[in-house]
Amino acid sequence: MVRRFGLHTSIAGSLENAALEAVRAGANTFQIFSASPRMWRARPPDAADVRRFRALREKHDLRPLVIHDNYLINMASCDEALRVKSAQAFRGELERALLIGAEYMVAHPGNCKGHSPDEGIVALVRSLVEAARGLDTKGLTVLLENMAGAGSTLGSRFEELADVRRYAAEFSDLAIGFCVDTCHTFAAGFDIATAGGLRSTVARMDRVLGLSNIPVIHANDSKTPLGSHLDRHQNIGQGCIGEDGFRRILNHPKLRAKAFILETPVDQPGDDVRNLETLKRLAGAKSVR
Repeated sequence: MVRRFGLHTSIAGSLENAALEAVRAGANTFQIFSASPRMWRARPPDAADVRRFRALREKHDLRPLVIHDNYLINMASCDEALRVKSAQAFRGELERALLIGAEYMVAHPGNCKGHSPDEGIVALVRSLVEAARGLDTKGLTVLLENMAGAGSTLGSRFEELADVRRYAAEFSDLAIGFCVDTCHTFAAGFDIATAGGLRSTVARMDRVLGLSNIPVIHANDSKTPLGSHLDRHQNIGQGCIGEDGFRRILNHPKLRAKAFILETPVDQPGDDVRNLETLKRLAGAKSVR
């Protein structure tokens, strides 16, 4: 089995640059934004750039490709105008992902400020169904990301994510799975830093979400303590999960086949590459080049 370790790379200049950045870092999987993450509207990618990008991915065995959705999108909003705008923006995300050839689209569930989680789940399901209506999404899976649990944000409870997947399947053929973020999981109160806590958390994920529905793990240490509900990423081994915690996570027999993708801070040049090398070292992988 070829293990998959990667990082988020920039599409500044071209999609091709994002793939080359992953190769230079020593990654064999990677994540990108398909456009600016802070703009509602975006143009389709250039066809020639897409062809070069696909060729580079094939040449260097860069898979899977994960796209992260726009930070402005809030498909769980119970403000109908914002919900509709978010669903329309997410449809653009799906269209670009299909053109680029991504295997996965990571989406934040969103928040339902001033309303109950159940109302937020209904809004999110409506948005996903509307966004995918009429599109042939075969080959692309939307991954709902678990969250740290701040405020009215959905997704810190695995049951909420499972409900969205179950209800959406009644109205759409859109494939939906899950992306688990280690920092978010820890901040939400799941003690994955200890051996016993990891065992119980993995068992719970399997029971509620199904481990086969979790192809991607965002590998981030946490700056804040267990159960803080704060989304504060830290370099691998330098936070509250620690090196021992990540060694167990990376080598857990039910997680080894997942694609581990970093979203760690880049405060100094090379921080991302150093975090990638730390992941590989803790996993016992000499190289994935």
